[in-house]
Amino acid sequence: MRIYRHYDALPADARGAAVAIGNFDGVHPGHQTVINEAGLIAGDMCRPWAVLTFEPHPRAFFTPGSEPFRLTPFRSKARRIAELGADLLIVQRFDKAFSSLPAEDFVNTVLVDGLGAGHVVSGYDFVFGHKRGGNCELLLAMGAKEGFGFTAVNAQTDSSGEAHSSTRVRERLGDADPRGAAAILGRDFEIEGRVARGEARGKSIGFPTANIPLGAYLRPALGVYAVRAAIEQENGEIWLDGVANIGVRPTFGSDGVVLEVFLFDFDDDLYGKRLRVRLVDFLRPEKKFDGVDDLKAQIAQDSAKAQKILQ
Repeated sequence: MRIYRHYDALPADARGAAVAIGNFDGVHPGHQTVINEAGLIAGDMCRPWAVLTFEPHPRAFFTPGSEPFRLTPFRSKARRIAELGADLLIVQRFDKAFSSLPAEDFVNTVLVDGLGAGHVVSGYDFVFGHKRGGNCELLLAMGAKEGFGFTAVNAQTDSSGEAHSSTRVRERLGDADPRGAAAILGRDFEIEGRVARGEARGKSIGFPTANIPLGAYLRPALGVYAVRAAIEQENGEIWLDGVANIGVRPTFGSDGVVLEVFLFDFDDDLYGKRLRVRLVDFLRPEKKFDGVDDLKAQIAQDSAKAQKILQ
C-alpha cells in the first residue's frame, strides 16, 4: 500500500480511485465494510482502491489537551488498512485551514481536483467541512454534478444487534472489559510502541518487563492483563504470551501511565524494538503493595492465571 501525505500531488496512476473517506479510528468491522465497499467498486471499475483519512484526528484538533482517546494511532491504523488490501492511503493533515474549508470546497478541491475521485464511499453518518456543513446528501448531489459516484454504507451491527462503534470500544476498555471490546472491534485491542528504558526494577526482582509509553493511545482501565505480544524481528514477528500492567506503579511511584509487559520464557534484550501488545483478559485492578516480596508473590499469581487463560 502506498501512502501519500498530500492529496494535491498524486501521480497519475493514483488518481481516479474509488475512495473510502473517514477517520476510521479502530478500523472496526463497520469501518472495514466502508473500506471494503470501496475496494469492490474499485475492482468493478478497474480503478485504484484508496482510503482518505485525517491526521491528527479532528477530535484532538478541536479539543487540544484532552485525555488520549485513540484506539489506532496512525501507524496502527495504516497497518490495519493495508491488511484489508487497499492500494492507496491518503492522509490529509487536519489543521485550522482545513477545518475552515466549506463542505462544497472540500468536494471540489479535495475529491474532484485533488483525487479525481471516480467513486466515493462513506458511512451513513459521515459529516465534513466547516461546522460539519457537509453530509451524504451533499456528496450524492455534488457527485452527480461533478462526475463521481457515491455510496453510503449503513451501520453494521454485532451479534447483540448494536452498531460497531469506536465509542463502545472505548467504553468497554474503560470498564476493564477487553473481551467485550474485542467483540466490537473484531479482534483484541492492541497497543503498539517502541520499548523504552525503564528503571529495571522488574529485572531486579526476577520479572523483567518491557516498558512501552502509551502516547496517543486511550488509557484502558488501570490494572493487570493477560496479553499476547508480537516482537519485531528481521524476518517478521514472533508472538509470545505474557502478563502486563497498565498503570502508575503505585508501589514504586511513577510520573505517568505506562504499559509494562512481562513475557513468559523470554529474556532477550528488547530495548528499542517495536512491540505489539494485545489485551486478552483483565486479571485485577492495580494496587499498591507493602513491599517487594508481596509484589513478587502477586506477579507470580498473575502469571499463573494469565497462562491458564491464554492456553
